Amino acid sequence: MDKSDLRDKLTDEQYRVTQEAATEAPFTGAYDDFYKDGIYVDVVSGEPLFSSTDKYDAGCGWPSFTKPIDKEMINNNIDTSHGMIREEVRSKQANSHLGHVFPDGPKDQGGNRFCINSAALKFVPVSELKDAGYEQYLQLFNK
Repeated sequence: MDKSDLRDKLTDEQYRVTQEAATEAPFTGAYDDFYKDGIYVDVVSGEPLFSSTDKYDAGCGWPSFTKPIDKEMINNNIDTSHGMIREEVRSKQANSHLGHVFPDGPKDQGGNRFCINSAALKFVPVSELKDAGYEQYLQLFNK
């Protein structure tokens, strides 16, 4: 999908976040204080990224996850913007900027905090996984 098609498909904020590596303001994203069962997919490509089973309240103002659904679905890069050294998280297929990963997450769950912009995500509830083509992820909720 080219950039002009993306401008038509995405909101201005979704475009800035996913294509220009912007960050939404803390505590403003739709998924910061959101705890329904389902998966979060890339708003650009629909590739599955995170599960609500790995989401937790880190108090940072952005949705936080302990891990991706599949580590092969994301790429990590060094980000030296804003005078910091951070580990950027991007989706593998669409190369969308998602957010950053920090080593201050729950120790008993691996120690990572994937701090992700709501604007980069689309939520698919458990009840819609099969119809949306994500049936294989139902197993995450059958525990």
